Amino acid sequence: MPTFECPICRETVKVAELVDAPFRPFCSERCKLIDLGRWLDGTYKITESTKPEDRSQAERGDDESER
Repeated sequence: MPTFECPICRETVKVAELVDAPFRPFCSERCKLIDLGRWLDGTYKITESTKPEDRSQAERGDDESER
């Protein structure tokens, strides 16, 4: 039985199958929207800048791990 913890409210969720958890890794749509709101208002942010070669590689769709 799959079990996971919601990263927002820390509720432990147990489901029969993962398809029974449509908002995973969140326990509910409410927690999913709280997380989205935190990204949109700047509470969460990625602070590490990317290197120019990483950006150009991503734009081309190159991925050396696939080679």
